[in-house]
Amino acid sequence: MPKKKDKDVNSSSLKARLTDNSIPDREPEVQPITETLEINYMPYAMSVIVSRAIPEIDGFKPSHRKLLYTMYKMGLLNGNRTKSANVVGQTMKLNPHGDQAIYETMVRLTRGNEALLHPYVDSKGNFGKQYSRDMQYAASRYTEVRLEKICEELFKGIDKDAVDMADNYDGTLKEPVLLPATFPSVLVNNNQGIAVGMASNICSFNLKEVCDATIAYLKDPDFDILEVMPAPDFSGGGQILYDKNAMRNIYESGRGSIVIRSKYTVDKKNNLIEITEIPYSTSSDAIIDNIADIVKQGKAKEINDIRDETDLDGLKITIDCKRGTDHEALMTKLFRFTKLQDTFSCNFNILINGYPRVLGVKGIINEWLIWRRECLAREYRYDLGKKKDRLHLLSGLEKILLDIDKAISIIRHTELEEDVVPNLMSGFGIDKIQAEYVAELKLRNINKQYILNRVSDREKLEKDIADIEDILAKPKRIDKIIAQTLEDVSKKYAQPRRSELVMQESVQTYVATENIPEYRVHLMLTRHGYLKKITTASLNRSNELKIKDDDEIFMDIEAENKSEILFFSDKCNVYKAKTYEFADTKPSEFGSYLGSELQLEDGEKILFMHVTSDYKGRFLIGFNNGKAALFPVNVYETKLNRKKLVNAFSDKSEAVSFMWLADDEDPDLVARSDLNKAAVFQASLIPLKTTRTTQGVQLLVSKRGSQLVEIARLSEIGINDPEYYRIRRIPAIGYYIKEDSFENKQIGLDI
Repeated sequence: MPKKKDKDVNSSSLKARLTDNSIPDREPEVQPITETLEINYMPYAMSVIVSRAIPEIDGFKPSHRKLLYTMYKMGLLNGNRTKSANVVGQTMKLNPHGDQAIYETMVRLTRGNEALLHPYVDSKGNFGKQYSRDMQYAASRYTEVRLEKICEELFKGIDKDAVDMADNYDGTLKEPVLLPATFPSVLVNNNQGIAVGMASNICSFNLKEVCDATIAYLKDPDFDILEVMPAPDFSGGGQILYDKNAMRNIYESGRGSIVIRSKYTVDKKNNLIEITEIPYSTSSDAIIDNIADIVKQGKAKEINDIRDETDLDGLKITIDCKRGTDHEALMTKLFRFTKLQDTFSCNFNILINGYPRVLGVKGIINEWLIWRRECLAREYRYDLGKKKDRLHLLSGLEKILLDIDKAISIIRHTELEEDVVPNLMSGFGIDKIQAEYVAELKLRNINKQYILNRVSDREKLEKDIADIEDILAKPKRIDKIIAQTLEDVSKKYAQPRRSELVMQESVQTYVATENIPEYRVHLMLTRHGYLKKITTASLNRSNELKIKDDDEIFMDIEAENKSEILFFSDKCNVYKAKTYEFADTKPSEFGSYLGSELQLEDGEKILFMHVTSDYKGRFLIGFNNGKAALFPVNVYETKLNRKKLVNAFSDKSEAVSFMWLADDEDPDLVARSDLNKAAVFQASLIPLKTTRTTQGVQLLVSKRGSQLVEIARLSEIGINDPEYYRIRRIPAIGYYIKEDSFENKQIGLDI
């Protein structure tokens, strides 16, 4: 009872203190958001970046490395397959994640999954398919695995201190920080990772091309990598729409997009389209869903049925077409509206010495070579140490063998076992290690043959040591060894390119023109870069064309609404657009501003426009250095709907005149210079060239630094006594212009 009373008193006292209003309430501590980010969030973010999501220079994330190293230590490089569950369980000693996460990592590395160009795991059983989200892999208790032969190249030198070893999460085992891969595996197999605030997406490249490019880089770092390694190579194959300039930008910056198309064959007999390769970035299920959706929407009325016929022979999606279907036109439409054509977004973000860096392909090769050189140097230093230790032992043995009877006598007359080594040391002047080695010799080895063999070993060791020291002293020898290893790897494991390269310009793209209305319009271009697209009816009803006060219309062309427009700029670019892409404008409106519509560069101006539907005819461009270039319009024709053509005409001199000529016309033209000279000539005097960047031929000879001002049609400019200015050959000086000779002088492109 007293104890209970004490307890009640204490409880009451505590309650009183808690409810005492005299004790002020304590304000909760407020942590600034900056402090929360620094203390709580940043360590987490760095852990994800450095220890989980971003691959390192050996081409692996920690989860991949732990799994492969576990399999290596289990003897699965040369042994028989074992159950996947066994590997997963052993890997958990290095990787603290759950068994399912580890197994999913293994699945992607297997040959059966087909996610990698060069799989690292030889598999037996169902591991699903990378190109199908519905084909699930079997449980780990049913499947079997071992390492592929190419993994020999990943672990060469790992037992010779080639890389650093670190403790596992509980300090009971050692694991490699990196794998000493003998080839740039970071480029050979694709890798994707999403960290905190950053991501990585590395595409795969053909093994032979990567090895050849690395060897070429060793010889000349300034070599053109696209000549050796033109584009990525994906395990799913497909066609890469190849644009050399865009690919060079990806190679240099480490970022960009690659367009991949599916491969297909047409069975005209059965009216079928069979798709056998699809972009790596999508799946067969997504493609079938896409096609089914556009069929329901009425955009692909040519399709009767679509089915997935993937089997043991590989991927196959079959499209059953209606009678009379244009198969090529249908596929062009499907490429436009489905994942049959997709993009792979490159982001070559790699951990270099613990820091994430976005590198170009050459940058990755350079960093890999720096790292690989150090791996080889560590291997050779390890071998050097072992050989020096062996030589040291043989040096002691040599001294003993010079007087073997004395050694036997010392051992026989030594009373205590622990005194044998000290007595040998003092008797022959050798150290403890050498004496221990001699003391362990067997009686059977004390013969002439053994002695001669050991002397021979010593000579070979000395040669090997000298050779290794020379290698370590000469970096070029290490580079030569790396190159030879790369050649061996290429010969042993290279395989043909899977992804076909198709020039982007040669591929047709889908353009939905059937729903575009056809009518006549007037296209008016102003000096300030406005395009007025006015229907003929609207123009006839209006008496006023509104433009800015300091602006003027200098081109007016009548065209069809489905025509294509070529805009020539002062930066030697040509911008292509469809007439129907511009909204109709009223005469009282300024029109469409081309700077934003065409996404012009800063300060870029449009000098000329041409409307075409068939790309027939010729362009004549006059330059202020007195030259004129004549070339066909079809040099600007592309099968892809490209919006911008760079280097569209010569940039050697400023363009001052643009003119379109029909193929069958040979008009009289007038050229004027700033020295008040003119020349009348036939257009046929200027030879036709085949390239758009041609500088053309000299039309007017420059006198006292004179420049060409304009070239115009004689019929448009109006001139009295044109035969006075007639020239029969070029180049020519021209004739001084008579007073009142020109009825209506052209202004030219004085913008």
